[in-house]
Amino acid sequence: MRFEMMLPYQIRAAIAANTPVVLPLGVLEYHGEHMAVGMDTLAVTRVLDRLEREMDLVILPPFYYGAASYAVEGPEGTGSLHVDAGKIAPFAEEMFMGLLRIGFRNIHGIIHHQSENFIAGMPTDLAFRFAGRQAVFRFLEAERGEGWWGRNDMRDYYAQHETGTDPFNWIRVHPLMTSEIVAEYPFDHAGVGETSLMMALAPEAVEAGRIDANTGWYTETARDASGELGEKGVAMILDHLRRVLV
Repeated sequence: MRFEMMLPYQIRAAIAANTPVVLPLGVLEYHGEHMAVGMDTLAVTRVLDRLEREMDLVILPPFYYGAASYAVEGPEGTGSLHVDAGKIAPFAEEMFMGLLRIGFRNIHGIIHHQSENFIAGMPTDLAFRFAGRQAVFRFLEAERGEGWWGRNDMRDYYAQHETGTDPFNWIRVHPLMTSEIVAEYPFDHAGVGETSLMMALAPEAVEAGRIDANTGWYTETARDASGELGEKGVAMILDHLRRVLV
């Protein structure tokens, strides 16, 4: 279900069922001459299109305006649109607060951009991860008052934490591709891995005839891209998301 298309009774039903609420996160960034600038976000939204066919999800409108950085190319004429992570975090915190106030308790952000070392983090995912924690703390203090954690009715907190049912699991951010997937599928920028993903998920976002117009080293392997390889990556991503979106 697309959140913007839901009626209130459907929202209440999703809250009662603890249906996963998913926020696609991404950027607008230069991905060579052969691929659309929305690649990082499209990879998430198109995978969720497939996952939605087999499980109940509430899919929020995608957030495209992350911290792309200009590490790959400058913005002039390339389409890279960078928003500083320090500006993103306050917005993300207010958005998460709003979702908690609606009643959702199973909120997930999914990101592909710069997620190859997700444990350490990069600006966009760190902004949303920090915002999620801040929102949960604010919400709990507003709802339960100061000292909520120290009360006797929270004596099973560590047991809740062990089973993943504590409040700090209400909002989580995940990489689209885990380290296990990256060990089996090429993680790159506009190379064979990402180009293949787009060929499988959004073929209209790739013009293979423009691959030879590229000059960056990072696009050299794009010549080996194929939809078949992309489908291999998509299958692994879907398996990963089936496990985390419960």
